[in-house]
Amino acid sequence: MLGAVLSFLAATFFALNNATTRRGVLTGSVAQAMAITVPMGVPLFFLLLVVFGQLGVLALLSWYAISLLSLAGVLHFVWGRYCNYRASKAIGANLQGPASQSDIVLTLALAVWFLDEKLTPLRVLGILLVIGGPLVTMVGDLRAARKSPEPPSKSGFQPKYFEGYLFAVLSGTGYGLSPILVRLALRDSGLGIGGGLAGGFVSYLAAALFISLFAFVPGRIAHVRNLDPRTRNWFIASGLTVMLSQMFRYLALSVAPVTVVQPIQRLSLVLRFFFGYLINRDHEVFGRKVWVSTAVSLIGAVLLSISIEQAAAVLPLPDWLVNVLKIEWP
Repeated sequence: MLGAVLSFLAATFFALNNATTRRGVLTGSVAQAMAITVPMGVPLFFLLLVVFGQLGVLALLSWYAISLLSLAGVLHFVWGRYCNYRASKAIGANLQGPASQSDIVLTLALAVWFLDEKLTPLRVLGILLVIGGPLVTMVGDLRAARKSPEPPSKSGFQPKYFEGYLFAVLSGTGYGLSPILVRLALRDSGLGIGGGLAGGFVSYLAAALFISLFAFVPGRIAHVRNLDPRTRNWFIASGLTVMLSQMFRYLALSVAPVTVVQPIQRLSLVLRFFFGYLINRDHEVFGRKVWVSTAVSLIGAVLLSISIEQAAAVLPLPDWLVNVLKIEWP
């Protein structure tokens, strides 16, 4: 139950993060967004460790765990976030959301391989829905882009479909790999919530150090500093909301299986419409195909998250069907 609550909070703040990020990249660059949001996580996670009295947990992490958490940080906070921001800038958060769901398929496949978790008929159906809904929308949008359609948003924003969908899928590689690494690092540590906070700090620190390597590229610092105050404020809000999202995500992964945490976080698909309408209603695409794609993907995510017992308790399933649905692989 605790893992589910933490996962829901992670989904809520991630949806809010998508809205604030989208507002920021309307006038700012991806490089500026990365330079602000990634380093912000280091002091904030450190402060959480101090406030919750868990600072000593850092000394209890093995070098194996630190290595995995560091790699997870670079993959998630650098590679995944960069691709996520590129996709948001190109097609907006609403169109990007369903397309980025490839990460859950990768996560589940790796969970079966490395964490000895099982596939069931429900999960296979979930995978097909998670992939199928966005795929149909992506193909339709790419075809429509060739005909140069009218701008679909009130502000005249014209999505760059190929670039946006490409980076949305690529973001899934970083977001899909990182939960496996975090779970491998923390599942046998016995550190509980303290391990989750310590894991988040290590991952953010590794990502911030990686980002700092590019700070010395000629002109990069000047580019980051040459930022409109309003855009900077949106990026600061993005950094705060994504930090809170990651805090709850790491806490959830420290107490619950990957196959529980990741699917519940898919609720951010729906929540991003709410925050997107509040903050970016003139800069997003709101249409039937977006809602259908999101709904199909969300149903798939739900099927990936529930057990056969839970399904049988809610639906009057015949015994033979329950037995079929209990088949596990491998």
